[in-house]
Amino acid sequence: QAQLVESGGGLVQAGGSLRLSCTASVRTSSGYVMGWFRQAPGKEREFVAHISWSGGSTYYADSVKGRFTISRDNGKNTVDLQMNSLKPEDTAVYYCAAGPPRWFRDYRVPEHYDYWGQGTQVTVSS
Repeated sequence: QAQLVESGGGLVQAGGSLRLSCTASVRTSSGYVMGWFRQAPGKEREFVAHISWSGGSTYYADSVKGRFTISRDNGKNTVDLQMNSLKPEDTAVYYCAAGPPRWFRDYRVPEHYDYWGQGTQVTVSS
């Protein structure tokens, strides 16, 4: 049973930056795809970004492309999300997730991940 723990959330003004980190108890070099999702009050969980186990392939939601960067360090079992140029609409609880590698799987879908963190709150003030 893997455990994921997020950290780095907080309150920031619009235009500012935050760096979220996710530490996994399971070896991230075991092949798992790692993803970040977010959920704002009253809304469904939304895909943000995912990264392949090697780190060589990344994918971003259009709403964050060019502002957010996902990265991973398999030696430390961590996955980070660098968030720049933050907007009030980025306010949400951010979740880290791990999904087993499968060919042709759409990792923008939350149901394709087996393990989830407890979430960390990000609030962007205008």
